[in-house]
Amino acid sequence: MQYRNLTELELEKLQANKCQCNNWTDVQVVDNFDATNICNVHFIGSVKLGQINGTVTLPGNVQQKCGIYDAKIANCTIGNNVYIQNVKTYIANYIINDNAVILDIDLLLTERVSSFGNGVEVSPVNESGGREVPIYDRLSAQIAYLIVLCRHRPLAIANLLAMIKNYTKSVSSEFGTVGHNASIINCGTIKNIKIGDYANLNGVALLENGSINSCSADPAIVGQGVIMRDFIMASGSKVQDNTIVEKCFIGQGTILGKQYSAENSLFFANCGGFHGEACSIFAGPFTVTHHKSTLLIAGMFSFMNAGSGSNQSNHMYKLGPVHQGIVERGSKTTSDSYMLWPAKVGVFTLVMGRHTANSDTTDLPYSYMIESKGESILVPGINLRSVGTVRDARKWPNRDKRRDPDQLDIITYHLLNPYTAGKVLNGLNLLKKLKKNMGETSQAVYYNGVKINRSSLNNGLKFYELALDRYLGNSLVNRLRLIEGWTDQEIREKLQRINDIGRGTWTDIAGQVMPVDCIDQILNRIEKTDKHGLEKTQLEQISGEFRQIFDNYYDYEWVWVLQTAKKFWDITLENCKKTDLSQLVQRWITAVGELDNMRCNDVKKEFAGASRIGYGATDDVLSSRDHDFQSVRGDYEANEVVVDIQTRLKNKQNTALELIEKLNSI
Repeated sequence: MQYRNLTELELEKLQANKCQCNNWTDVQVVDNFDATNICNVHFIGSVKLGQINGTVTLPGNVQQKCGIYDAKIANCTIGNNVYIQNVKTYIANYIINDNAVILDIDLLLTERVSSFGNGVEVSPVNESGGREVPIYDRLSAQIAYLIVLCRHRPLAIANLLAMIKNYTKSVSSEFGTVGHNASIINCGTIKNIKIGDYANLNGVALLENGSINSCSADPAIVGQGVIMRDFIMASGSKVQDNTIVEKCFIGQGTILGKQYSAENSLFFANCGGFHGEACSIFAGPFTVTHHKSTLLIAGMFSFMNAGSGSNQSNHMYKLGPVHQGIVERGSKTTSDSYMLWPAKVGVFTLVMGRHTANSDTTDLPYSYMIESKGESILVPGINLRSVGTVRDARKWPNRDKRRDPDQLDIITYHLLNPYTAGKVLNGLNLLKKLKKNMGETSQAVYYNGVKINRSSLNNGLKFYELALDRYLGNSLVNRLRLIEGWTDQEIREKLQRINDIGRGTWTDIAGQVMPVDCIDQILNRIEKTDKHGLEKTQLEQISGEFRQIFDNYYDYEWVWVLQTAKKFWDITLENCKKTDLSQLVQRWITAVGELDNMRCNDVKKEFAGASRIGYGATDDVLSSRDHDFQSVRGDYEANEVVVDIQTRLKNKQNTALELIEKLNSI
């Protein structure tokens, strides 16, 4: 944009409007500049002004003329059609872009060279350090995972940190920015803050050293009473309601509010923190805590819901807070649950009660872990029959609040996938081994800090077998449904692997499920990057590799399914006979039916007599209670979860019949 000095007429108008400046030659303007709506402004240092005309719409549909009123402006560049009014102290060292609104604030200041939160070291998972992550504008859950959990690859970590350091240098500046169409209203002190396009700040108490990344498709919001230091917010995130944040990354679609307190923590896509406290946590996608007195500390979580009063301990009063824990995806804690770190909780596990045995249940997924008489009792696999597990898996995609087309975190939503099914297979083999080693009269067995009763062990074997039949069968059926001509050759072609990627163990990289081999390949390439290649663009290339793995998920998954079918079904699918395929489809639909019926029976408990307690205006009249319950909760047959399960089951049964008929007719 071209600037020029003020004309005499423009200078006269500014002075007539009670504007001041020690040296008016330091004030430059664009052509067609109109000084009419610049009143009672004190200019200091170099100031550049755009066209000031038109109107803005304030909250409550209040229309105001664009302009600068009652403010002190020092060393700023101000764009077109802004509205600035009532700045109590001053605005200094800022680039304020077109259509921005700044109303009733105390101070907006950039002091010295600032990186605006980029490069701030956050200490997640282990409060005592050793896993520090330097946050930056485009930090993803996947790159953060590498930095936090791949410390056994020091060269890769060193190169990653160097890339982030170079990015931090590239965004450092003596000038802060207020983005296009951003709004800052009724705020206190804002110091060394980069504010993105369309961001909305209203009633903020204090912001210091941070970036509020935002866009028109998904504005970021900072609300009443918020205090934040050393932070980065991603697009679509919200921090409000007197929340206090220090040294945190707040990911896309994440909401922190209702007096939440967080420090040294990473929150990735679609997290929610309300009322409670977070300290040194890695909150992967959909980590949610809604209640007061809930503390998440020194742990890694994802797809997790923390009940009221849940907390953990990360030290034993010896060497300090050096312990840590991992709660794998999909797990929940009930009210007043407690875990003593170190511990590891398997996927989709419900934790109830107090647990101090430093247990590790990673190879016993979909379980209940319940305290009884001071012991941790594990009920393996029972969550596979729970309707709540199915509901959770289906709700997460619908609750993805990200609207920015540039999504930083990659999320795999499938309830059963090579990672979770691999855990199920491990659990099946483990339970078989434990059962074999149990004495004939033994009623329980102990494993990694938990007690498993014989009856629970036997049920767990059944649940795990059904889950594997369902998952492997579902992958097979999806392949068979692609067949058009139903010739022997086409069947074999559809069942062949495209490549060998996907063999072996899979893992969960903070929400993205992928083969471990792919992680090793990424780390190998990072290690081989020479010092001249450690540019900020390299970070985007690494993110691109994660995206490419995600795009090839189904091809890689099929490789794993072929490998696992050989182990579990003792069959080679690539060269499978049509009669065997027909039997496997039947085995699949049988498992689907059994698990879905269990889940529907689980729903029935929500409509039983005990669930009706408290309903009805006159509790002594049974019909009144039942009518009241039905009007509020509905009935079992019409419940949307039941209808959905039964509809899906019927469709799958029809698919199975159709496939079996085609296979048998060849």
